[in-house]
Amino acid sequence: MRPQSPRKLIVIGLVLVLLGFILPVLMVIDVLEATLLLSFFAYGASISGLLLGLIGIVQITRLRKNRGADR
Repeated sequence: MRPQSPRKLIVIGLVLVLLGFILPVLMVIDVLEATLLLSFFAYGASISGLLLGLIGIVQITRLRKNRGADR
């Protein structure tokens, strides 16, 4: 399995966090029916998006730090 690029992880994390925000808003304004499964999915998307974004940021800072040490 090939490691993901940090920017790709950040973009995927951003999409998941936005999905975790938009789904509950749609449930509150009665566009979507609020089911337990959909609520858990929205929560899981939000948390996993946050974690993926943080992992991407840590990878970018490591790459920049290592690139600066090579000079």
